[in-house]
Amino acid sequence: MDCIIIGGGISGLLCARELAAGGFRVRVIERNTVGSEASWAGGGILSPLYPWRQPLAVQNLSLWSHEYYPKLAQSLKQSTGIDPQWNRCGLLWLDLPDLDVASAWCRRQHMCCETPDQDKVNRIQPGLRIPDEEPHLWLSGIAQIRNPRLLKALKQELESKGVDILERSPVIHWQIRNNKVVSIDLPQENLKADLFLIAAGAWSAKIGPENFWSPDIHPVKGQMLLFRARPGLLVTMVQLGEHYLIPRLDGRILAGSTVEKADFDKRPTSQAYDRLYRFAVNLLPALADFPVEAHWAGMRPEAPKGIPYIGPHPQLENLYYDCGHFRNGVVMAPAAARLLADLVLHRAPIVDPAPYLPINR
Repeated sequence: MDCIIIGGGISGLLCARELAAGGFRVRVIERNTVGSEASWAGGGILSPLYPWRQPLAVQNLSLWSHEYYPKLAQSLKQSTGIDPQWNRCGLLWLDLPDLDVASAWCRRQHMCCETPDQDKVNRIQPGLRIPDEEPHLWLSGIAQIRNPRLLKALKQELESKGVDILERSPVIHWQIRNNKVVSIDLPQENLKADLFLIAAGAWSAKIGPENFWSPDIHPVKGQMLLFRARPGLLVTMVQLGEHYLIPRLDGRILAGSTVEKADFDKRPTSQAYDRLYRFAVNLLPALADFPVEAHWAGMRPEAPKGIPYIGPHPQLENLYYDCGHFRNGVVMAPAAARLLADLVLHRAPIVDPAPYLPINR
């Protein structure tokens, strides 16, 4: 059977990987270039920023993916030679107001956690300007992945396995007959398939068939800074309030991020630059000695409560969705893709699919 996936971000690529493994002939259609939107722009933390504050539906996908990511990264490295740099460097939350709730969540998930005092925080990560307030929380088992490298490895592996990837190919029209999608029109050609999947991130609500149900997804802008620092300056991820620092293995440090309602305006702003820069150098003063290498913005796909749409269209029987992951696209993507494939292939699902089904919530 033939499957067309619309969207070449991490969700689309992982769905392509799952469905190709399930016997589909898969083609990925991307309006821009593969992985160039939110999947590339994020930080790659493999946990929601405050997982205990998330809906259970988000937690379930995140926890499954947390366990799966080491195997995925190793498999991609072996098959492509590209290392996605999965790195269990831990996550340190500073000045945490709901420590009791967080600690109880860690116990339920059997996650090892510590509540370090100021001296222990300094041993975990020297050089931080630590708020006077406590408590703090340290989860040594939280990992990150270098998402641009992950995307590059996924694309190379898919192409090596015969998945056709068409870039700069926006969908301009849908052909519908008898409550099924027959084909889609691109500027250069018409494509038919047995199954269609929309995994187009923040654009998912805009590109589907007209006059039919569409998901409640809106773009939310997020901006990031990248410091060209030295290896070892920051050894763990650190979160304070809504912002965080992420160390890469080569010494670069990400500072993120903003949450802005800006429609589809992806232009970086000087206000966000100043805000992120002040946060970064106030938390880790040594960063003031290193240059900012890059400043960018991406569009997150916000669905109600941050719960993605995964499953069949409520009206069109051969159209599916995997979109709306908001700030947790990289975090939830492997589990979401596996769940989508379970539903398509009529397998026992990895989690209860009911919270994710594409209906009006």
